[in-house]
Amino acid sequence: MIENMLQDQASGLRRLTKPSLTKVIAVTGGKGGVGKTNVTLGLAISMARQGKKVLVLDADLGLANVDVMLGIRARRNLGHVLAGECTLQEAIVEGPHGIRVIPATSGTQSMTELTPQQHAGLIRAFGSLEEDMDVLLIDTAAGISDMVVSFARAAQDVVVVVCDEPTSITDAYALIKLLSREHHVQRFKVVANMVRSYREGRELFAKLTLVTERFLNVTLELVACVPLDDKVRQSVKRQKIVVDAYPRSPAALAISSLANKALTWPIPKAPSGHLEFFVERLLNNREIVGESYVE
Repeated sequence: MIENMLQDQASGLRRLTKPSLTKVIAVTGGKGGVGKTNVTLGLAISMARQGKKVLVLDADLGLANVDVMLGIRARRNLGHVLAGECTLQEAIVEGPHGIRVIPATSGTQSMTELTPQQHAGLIRAFGSLEEDMDVLLIDTAAGISDMVVSFARAAQDVVVVVCDEPTSITDAYALIKLLSREHHVQRFKVVANMVRSYREGRELFAKLTLVTERFLNVTLELVACVPLDDKVRQSVKRQKIVVDAYPRSPAALAISSLANKALTWPIPKAPSGHLEFFVERLLNNREIVGESYVE
């Protein structure tokens, strides 16, 4: 019975991550305040404008803000899904330009400390999701929690957003180190955010590569330099995303360009982790199987 249930979940996740169907991108940053949610939602709206079906997962399970930034009032969220009060499909809400959003819970500490059973419940929810999408964007939490690592491992591409602050560089390095040494993620795409010039962005990237090349066996690629732009702050106040509120502003143009580039990133032909990793973890984790499925 357990085997059949896990096979059903695997089938659902394969359907979700079918190479011809869905591109899975995790946007992370190591620390808060680097602008990763703005980047994630900017990518989503820019891709949707090109006719892509985009789903955004707010994976900051304790301090969710995707719905707030979009000015969306969500009646259900991942907390309700985990409590069994609704399905994942029922928690999805529509945002600007037709993007679809799975909101998380804000101000609930228990959501940051999921038990193995709850983690498995979230996995089961993804297994039953039948949303038609071209791109799944995962906006992770700050830090290097188990959930951040899980979602980063689940993606085909990991985008690390970093700004020119010592703590941002240090925390980004810590996240890359953890993912590479303990979870065999070797390739990272870097966004230098809130920089005053392209040169400053290159210098920021150089600071990060200086330490990674010395101590880690990873490949970093600078995929965008997003300028410091007051229009971003103004759009946040309006509960809009800069690519929507001020599409010709420097930050909006940089994020739109990144979206164009991201749509060309190749999708692995074989399942090398992404969302099917969740099922692999279930199959390999006796504790989860024992506690969650054997009554």
